[in-house]
Amino acid sequence: MNFKMPHTLTLLFYLMVAALLLTWIVPQGSYETELVNGRDIVQPGTFEIADDREFMTPIELFTAVPRAFADAQFIIFFLFIIGGVLAIIRKTGTIDALLGRLLNKLGGRPALLIFLVVFVFAFTSNLMGASAEYIPFVLILAALCRTMRMDTMTAVGMIIAGYGIGYGAAAFNQYTVIVAQDIANIQTYSGWGVRLGLLVPFVMIGAHHVWSYARRVQSDPTVSLTKGTDQESAAVITDYPDLGWKHIIITAAFLTALGIGVWGIATRGWYLNELGAAFLILGVFTAFIGKMDPSIVAKEFVRGAKDLTETALLVGIARGIALIMEEGQILHTIVHAMSVPLEMLGPELAAVGMMLMQTVINFFVSSGSGQAFLTMPLMVPLGDILGVSRQVAVQAFLYGDGFANMIVPTNPVLMGILGMAGVSYNRWFRFCLPLLLKLLAFAAVAIVGMVVFGFS
Repeated sequence: MNFKMPHTLTLLFYLMVAALLLTWIVPQGSYETELVNGRDIVQPGTFEIADDREFMTPIELFTAVPRAFADAQFIIFFLFIIGGVLAIIRKTGTIDALLGRLLNKLGGRPALLIFLVVFVFAFTSNLMGASAEYIPFVLILAALCRTMRMDTMTAVGMIIAGYGIGYGAAAFNQYTVIVAQDIANIQTYSGWGVRLGLLVPFVMIGAHHVWSYARRVQSDPTVSLTKGTDQESAAVITDYPDLGWKHIIITAAFLTALGIGVWGIATRGWYLNELGAAFLILGVFTAFIGKMDPSIVAKEFVRGAKDLTETALLVGIARGIALIMEEGQILHTIVHAMSVPLEMLGPELAAVGMMLMQTVINFFVSSGSGQAFLTMPLMVPLGDILGVSRQVAVQAFLYGDGFANMIVPTNPVLMGILGMAGVSYNRWFRFCLPLLLKLLAFAAVAIVGMVVFGFS
């Protein structure tokens, strides 16, 4: 009998059930925490198993779902806004005109397109921690890739590879680098030159992986991992409108809205609320420039938002898995159990083990800053004992957290991108796992070199 992978939503619910079962099996325990700068910091050496086990009931599996949606509300509503605004922009013909121009410029150089997209997204994530900001580019790149005889998986691969590599090889990311170095009590942004220098080879690995796949699809479309999906069966436009001044103004407004949002996130403490507001203003401006009837604008916005309903469900359920782990009091137990074996290894292998540990923990804690607050207070003193510098401990965290972002189904940004592209998680897993292994292998070599040469 042939096994059929379930729908992504079903798979995530199965993982929620598995998380609930683990709360019945894994001993409940916790570290003591101390409130520092408004965040709970784990205190090393304070782990204790709970005296009395409190079992989560099956009913809590279902109550966790609406609470998970509440926790993920910012990204869910941001997705609805993005879907609606992009539908308005699409109605003006701007996206189709841009695709036509890009196809004329890069149609014969898909390898260059792939490298540029991976590099730009990786550098942006490296610099300012961008992630959800890439969601608006999904449909645009997917349409462009299909027109160039590639597929939607190629577009998703470019975006997520850039996002994951940018976080893993981060030099300035305020959500991970600053937080981890602050906990490790080392100078902010110290070691940035080494980290930034290693970004290029990681980008080359990611771009080569995506291009190798895209080239196979161009040669033989039957090998496409998205063959037979709704996205791939969509009609490919061959007659593009000319790029006029209206389209140029709307494109400039789009980039301005995105730039202002990213600037506000990096310098003013903004997040998805403000970024969503920027795109709503963009939608109103687009309707004005396009001289669109208000009723048509409303209908297009609703249609675009409706198209992302499935994506919003995926994001909410993904958050539910981590929520059950946290409330079932097994998260600290898992972290403690994984840290113990590292004490038996030498500094080089221990540093690689730290990275692998961070990779696994990312499944349970998809937030980069949240993972730093949970694990770095444990990894820093452990590294001191094992001869692993604090700079290397930070690097192990960055690689483990960043690269795992590309594949763990509990990452709401990943599930949002996959949902918007119409790519199922199981197909993405088949594409991404080899890339993740390549990146981790190179990262392990880099970490061993950092230990040997005393990166501090």
